[in-house]
Amino acid sequence: MLSVVVLMGSVLCAGGVASAAEQPDWKPCSAVAAGWNPDDQRTECAMVRVPLDHANPGGRQIQIAVSRLKATGDRTGAILVNPGGPGQQGVTMPQHLAASKAGGLNVHHDLIGFDARGIGYSTAVPCESDDTRPDPSLSPKDRARFAAERDARRNRECFDRDPDLVRSMTTQNVARDMDVIREALGEKKIGYYGISWGTGLGATYRTLFDDRVDRMLLDSVVPPVLDVRTMDDGQANAGENTFHEFAAWIARYDAVYHFGSTQTVVSQALLDLRAELTAHPRTMPDGSVVDGDTVNMMYANPRKEWAGLAAQLRSIKDTGAVAPNRPGGLGWDADVHRYDPFPQTALLCNDSPSARDFETVWRHHEERAERFPVAGRFGIYEQRCVGWPTEGKPWDLKAGKSPVQLVAHLYEPVTPIGWALEMRGRIGGDLMTIEDDAHGSLQDLPCAEAAVTFFDTGRTSTGSCAGAPVPGPGL
Repeated sequence: MLSVVVLMGSVLCAGGVASAAEQPDWKPCSAVAAGWNPDDQRTECAMVRVPLDHANPGGRQIQIAVSRLKATGDRTGAILVNPGGPGQQGVTMPQHLAASKAGGLNVHHDLIGFDARGIGYSTAVPCESDDTRPDPSLSPKDRARFAAERDARRNRECFDRDPDLVRSMTTQNVARDMDVIREALGEKKIGYYGISWGTGLGATYRTLFDDRVDRMLLDSVVPPVLDVRTMDDGQANAGENTFHEFAAWIARYDAVYHFGSTQTVVSQALLDLRAELTAHPRTMPDGSVVDGDTVNMMYANPRKEWAGLAAQLRSIKDTGAVAPNRPGGLGWDADVHRYDPFPQTALLCNDSPSARDFETVWRHHEERAERFPVAGRFGIYEQRCVGWPTEGKPWDLKAGKSPVQLVAHLYEPVTPIGWALEMRGRIGGDLMTIEDDAHGSLQDLPCAEAAVTFFDTGRTSTGSCAGAPVPGPGL
């Protein structure tokens, strides 16, 4: 992962900054970007200057880091790409996409990545995290309050370093930045490939600039209204389904795991194990502590992890001799610790019409945990906006005429398939379904060829394709 530091200013700021009317001054990323892979000799980087406030184009300007992989064959256009987050750097996505099973996109199209405002190499707000832990003797509510108030203080300190920039970190402003990039590239229309939050960004761009969209593909689709409470509810619902599917899988291999031979029996056995460890946590030989939260975090994970997790759960149940790894909770993207969480918080909370006070958020948390006994505990988004100093302005997405291919994953808990159906109802387009639970996996599967066909010909798909198979025990 790239180091989240600014581009070497003496190189890019001198010759690589472009206004909307200027062509970018492309240079090898490996020569100008700190931390870039020196073996990458294809990807080029430049800065594009955009207004902080698009309603005041003559005011303060900020810089957006942009990357490019030129088409390898007869060029027909450019595709902007975004990996989601919000908060993930986008400048490395072109090289990852080109190396994937969707690499054929780069034959006839330049692949254009960018770091959204406030992120990575673009103009950003330095913000150190605070990892202070609450006293474990506190009640669950008081521990949650401690964390929410700690993060609210940190967020306010970071916000106050550049309030105008942080307020401007909205999906709509990032979409308007994309249009400045389009103009700087000299393109009348652009293609777009977005994953996760990047699907909402694409839908926002299309709402604003439908006539400037060539073709748009949206993989692992977010809901058409970005509300962090809705996100937590939707992910909890999907995660609860995953728990029962995991239990059914364990039951299928009862000869290996010995939790029971039916989904109902295994589900209850796992809930009983959680209750036992909540009441009586175990100290493992390595000094780590396994409690109810430890195993609960193992109950709604991706299918590729099921065999290893089931083996760890059996060991805990039978002997307590093996300390499990603690998987991360559900998130809109798989690993939120790969980037500074502050830009994600800013983009989410500036767009979300959600509660800002702890008591309301905690009440929602308790109601969610009551409805979804396993995954209801995983909600991470609504609490991010406790104490956020601005009100959220919700999205207002519209249908358009430009071609849209939506891609949903049948069992995915991060962006549940229901969200893709809601988005299709709001903006239109055709929906292709992948039979897996992997977030944004289209580029890694043979059916990625459908994406290449779509961008080359405009032909969409309403079919389905197989994902990676679920491993069995010992595989």
